[in-house]
Amino acid sequence: MLVHRELLNASMTYRAQRSVIENRALQYELGRRTSARRGVITIPVVVHVVSNRNHPEQDISEEQIRSQFTVLNQDFRAANPDVDKVPDVWKPLVADTRIEFRLATQDPNGDPTDGIVRVVTDRTGFDHRHGVKSSATGGSDPWPSDQYLNMWVCQLTGGLLGYAAFPGQPPHLDGVVILHSAFGTTGTADFPGNPFNGGRTATHEIGHWLNLFHVWGDDDGACTSDDKVVDTPNQADANTGMPRFPRITCNNGPNGDMFVNYMDYTDDAGMFMFTKGQLARMNACLEGPRASFLAAAAMPALAQEATVGSAAGAEAAEKFVSDGDVERLLHDSERLTVEVLNDIRAVLDTVAGRPRGREARGGVRR
Repeated sequence: MLVHRELLNASMTYRAQRSVIENRALQYELGRRTSARRGVITIPVVVHVVSNRNHPEQDISEEQIRSQFTVLNQDFRAANPDVDKVPDVWKPLVADTRIEFRLATQDPNGDPTDGIVRVVTDRTGFDHRHGVKSSATGGSDPWPSDQYLNMWVCQLTGGLLGYAAFPGQPPHLDGVVILHSAFGTTGTADFPGNPFNGGRTATHEIGHWLNLFHVWGDDDGACTSDDKVVDTPNQADANTGMPRFPRITCNNGPNGDMFVNYMDYTDDAGMFMFTKGQLARMNACLEGPRASFLAAAAMPALAQEATVGSAAGAEAAEKFVSDGDVERLLHDSERLTVEVLNDIRAVLDTVAGRPRGREARGGVRR
C-alpha cells in the first residue's frame, strides 16, 4: 500500500488511471456490469529468484516454488484445507475466484522455459523502492507484464514480508515481491516459529495485484474508510496474530472484523477466504486493466473452434468467455487507455485554466 500511496501523490497519470479503474470496479460492485468470464483463467507466472552470493539459501529450490503454487491454487479456488475454519456466518460469502496460476512454459521469445529466473546479486537486501525489479540495481528485469505475472522472491529489509503493484502502475514495476522465507511452505519458509510459513503472503499480495484493498481500509483506526467491498465488514485496523471470533471494532457487531480474510494481516494459519464482493473487484480488474490475460486465455480455445469446427472446440471457447466477449474485452482495454488520456488532458486543462467542455471531459464517468 505504501507504493500505491506514493504513486498517487507523485503521478498524475497514475491518479487518472486509478480513477478509471475504480469507476469500473464500482459498476461491477453495484451489479451494473456483469462478468464475461465463464470458466477458470490460468495466469502464467515468472518467478525471479534474486539471491545474495554469500547466502545461497536465498536461492530457493524449485520444490519451495511449487509449494507456493499449490497454496495459491487452493486459496483462489476456495479449495484450501482450512476453509472450514471460516466462521459459519461468513461461509455463504466464500468465493471460488476461478483463478489459477502456473509457472510459464514459454518465455517472451517463444522459447521453452521452466518459468524460473535465477539471479545472484551483491545486494544484501531490498526495500519497497523496486530495486529488485531491475538488473541495473542488482535485481532481475521483468518479463512483459501484460503477458506474465512477475513474482520476485528475495531478501527484504525492514521486516517487510511483501508488496505488490496495483493495476495502473508502470509496466516495469508491475508484479509482486515476496520475502523468500514467506514464500511457499518448504525450504527457507519452513523453520520453527515462523507464522508466515503457509504461503499466504503471496495470496495477499496477488489480491492487491488484482485490485483488492486491505479489509480495514487503511484509515489508521478511524473507521471512516473501507475496502470498497460491500460484504466485508468495516473494521478499525489490521488484525495480527490469531484473533478469536468475534472481534468487535467500529461498532461492527455481532460478527465483528472479518480477520479470516486473506486481505487482513493475521498469521498464515488464521486466514482462509476471499468473498464474493472481492471476486467482483477481481473480475472488474481482469476484464479491465488486466484484460490481456483473459483475452490470451481465450484465444487458443477460439482458435480450436475455428480450426476443428467441432462441438468440443465451441465448448472449449465457451469455458472462457461467451461469444463476442473477447472482442468486448479488447475494446474495453483500448477504451480504458483512451479514458486515462482524456482524464490527463482534463487535469492539464484545469491547471492551464482552459474551459472544460464536453469534448475535453471525454465523457469520463466519475
